[in-house]
Amino acid sequence: MEILKVENLCKIYGTGETRVEALRQVSFSMEKGEFGAVVGESGSGKSTLINCIGGLDEANAGKVLIGGRDVFAMGEDERTVFRRQNIGFIFQSFHLIPELNVEQNIIFPLLLDYKKPDQKRVDEILEVLGLVNRRGFLPGQLSGGQQQRVAIGRALITRPALVLADEPTGNLDSRNSQEVMDLLHKASRHYQQTVLMITHNMNLTSSADRVFRVTDGRLCELGGVSE
Repeated sequence: MEILKVENLCKIYGTGETRVEALRQVSFSMEKGEFGAVVGESGSGKSTLINCIGGLDEANAGKVLIGGRDVFAMGEDERTVFRRQNIGFIFQSFHLIPELNVEQNIIFPLLLDYKKPDQKRVDEILEVLGLVNRRGFLPGQLSGGQQQRVAIGRALITRPALVLADEPTGNLDSRNSQEVMDLLHKASRHYQQTVLMITHNMNLTSSADRVFRVTDGRLCELGGVSE
């Protein structure tokens, strides 16, 4: 089942001598449950790609279809709600609310839509991410790796069709980076969610089903690296 379809995506910044083609005719698709990794040098366009797919940035041309719905055909308010309900975001910075504990941070996206959390699902996510014994802790009482686990849980709680992860291990050491990668891959398999992750570290693509490279705004597929 196709979850994500990107068609001829173009993004241009500036005009004249300052004109930069950040994305050039990017097209690809991903199926339900696939784990994809995007690699590329700094400034290659990979973060722009994630931002356009997630509707955080407008493209100049092309389409992004998530679950068959065109992200750019929506009005701003509709897109905000769609994004919250259908896309999970994980960033390099954890963006946790310091006054809320682990469990409260995880369920926060549900509360924004006035939804009652399913306690069984919350408990399951805490178990999958190894946070059961930290559920009442505040972010300031956690390590960086534990805070990123909370951010992953928050991205998964709404059962999004697509999870976008932009350098999710950028602030972590190598041990915690691999641990977070393993947990993200485990969670994606467990919940059959499509994940597209940006990383500058090729060593962290070993668990991906497919690996893409962005160079000067153009995307090519390097192939899968996991069995």
